[in-house]
Amino acid sequence: MKSKVMDATHASDGNRVMIKVVSRVDNEISIARYLTRNDLLRDPMNHCVPIFDAFDDPIDPSRSLMVMKYLRPFNDPEFRAVGEVIDFIHQTLEGLSFIHRQGVAHRDCAPANIMMDGQPLFPQGHHPVRLDYLDDGARDAPYLHRQDRPVRYYFIDFGLSTRFEQGMSPLVVGTKGRDKDPPELDEDIPYNPFLLDIFILGNVYRREFLEKYSGLEFLEPITTAMVHLQPEHRPTADAAFDMFQQIRSSLTESTLRWRLRSRQESAPERVVYDTVAAAREGIYRIKRMMI
Repeated sequence: MKSKVMDATHASDGNRVMIKVVSRVDNEISIARYLTRNDLLRDPMNHCVPIFDAFDDPIDPSRSLMVMKYLRPFNDPEFRAVGEVIDFIHQTLEGLSFIHRQGVAHRDCAPANIMMDGQPLFPQGHHPVRLDYLDDGARDAPYLHRQDRPVRYYFIDFGLSTRFEQGMSPLVVGTKGRDKDPPELDEDIPYNPFLLDIFILGNVYRREFLEKYSGLEFLEPITTAMVHLQPEHRPTADAAFDMFQQIRSSLTESTLRWRLRSRQESAPERVVYDTVAAAREGIYRIKRMMI
């Protein structure tokens, strides 16, 4: 259980939503709504969680309740194929590029603040707290894989975000945020929050994928550039997305469909898993030839 969020059911259509308690003095609601205006929601590059409603807390006048799309952690279930990682990077980089184009720096785009719409993977749904179970909280929830049922990823939690009007200097101070690795974080010396976002997202790719799986070395150039210790040497979101597109264009379909190899696998396990993956790929190609 988390103290600031809870699930609920939308009375008009029966869909599950999430309600979050936010302080009325913060800019979270205004920034979240600014990024998900109707005209912006039509942009396919917009990966900000849709906000359905917001209203004053009837009990505590210092708080508001924000109603948003129900999502689940982006890495649950785990990634299984190289192409699934590529799709995640594609969506999050274009999403960050979109946010920056609106003059907003997220400032906390760490793993906990990137989620996904899991409906395509869970055709029978799942419990909002016991995520691996059906709504009854007792039976296992069957799920599919991203390779066959692509999902959409979203940025959430704009509690630390800053919006800059045109002409404003893009500088902030502060050390709040989930990722403490960025070297520029400081309470007194101003830094560029847009380049901070680049470091944080690059750190997501490094820790969630490169450090967990082998065979993703082709991603090292972009992650290395994004987590450069000197902010001025990091690419902008647009430049990082262009760099990624070049990497993506060099990958074959077979590479994208190949399984992710955990760095924790033993040599015998790798042989067995690779053999199964090769057999699966062979069956896939035969089916494609018969279509």
